[in-house]
Amino acid sequence: MKARRSLLKGFGGYLPDRIVTNDDLATSGLETSDEWIRARTGIAQRHRAGPEDTAVSMAVAAGRQALEYANATPDDVDAIIVATSTPDQAFPSTAVRVQGELGMTSGFGFDVAAACSGFIFALSTADALIRSGQARSALVIGSEVYSRILDPEDRSTFVLFGDGAGAVFLQATEDGGGQGIVSTHLHSDGRHGDLLYVDGAIGQKDKSAYLKMQGRDVFRHAVAKLSSSVDEVLEANGLKYEDVAWLVPHQANLRIIDGVARKLHLPPERVVITVDRHANTSAASIPLALNEAVRDGRIRSGDLVLMEALGGGLTWGAALARI
Repeated sequence: MKARRSLLKGFGGYLPDRIVTNDDLATSGLETSDEWIRARTGIAQRHRAGPEDTAVSMAVAAGRQALEYANATPDDVDAIIVATSTPDQAFPSTAVRVQGELGMTSGFGFDVAAACSGFIFALSTADALIRSGQARSALVIGSEVYSRILDPEDRSTFVLFGDGAGAVFLQATEDGGGQGIVSTHLHSDGRHGDLLYVDGAIGQKDKSAYLKMQGRDVFRHAVAKLSSSVDEVLEANGLKYEDVAWLVPHQANLRIIDGVARKLHLPPERVVITVDRHANTSAASIPLALNEAVRDGRIRSGDLVLMEALGGGLTWGAALARI
């Protein structure tokens, strides 16, 4: 009997209409400049949620796009897994709200909270459900509204993040011709939880609920851990750096992305970059970048794609897939 694999059949994304440039931030009273932000992060602009945008509404829009791309309907979905650190409610989960908005009356859904690594964790979970036979298909979504947890007076974090949602639709196959998710690799180290966190929760009403980050330490861990994840993926699958067609990294900082690309010996034209236009959309960044590169024709059927991310926790991981 052939082993099941998870094919990436659909891709979708949603970005709020409102665009905030670096100059907009500088003229709003924040002590910063376009030059300062670009030099340190590579970011030129970001999308910010409007009053009508929520984690659920953005996830629904991205999910519908992914289903349309795959010529599928909500009735074809067995599982919805949403990666988010900014849910609209403590519960019900964002995933079941999406399930309701899509009009689904069967299947199941739940959220995954792993900060910027959330999409990799959700993708790995969906792949495991499909491989085990518990689901025949899954809608995996990253949806974030980080603008609502940022301190507007903290230029070290306020300039870094944007809002948006990205999605992929996975479908089981027993004869994918080598296509599908090859392997996923997950890690966390709670000893470093205070390097990147949100100081507040539903049970802590007196907290400010703003994102806090030790930027230099996070940068150092990101370069080291993401590079080791690259080696782990390739070693596990008997591959070399040159076998990877595309790197689709978490879009946190252009310098981090460049460092990992050099590790892979990948030229810039083989790295999908959206951080300049989207900023850091946390769990939404990889599926948004993947959606863009598939739809504009850069990533094609048969390409081997490496995705990797690091987020608060610390959490980090990588996924290898043949599109």
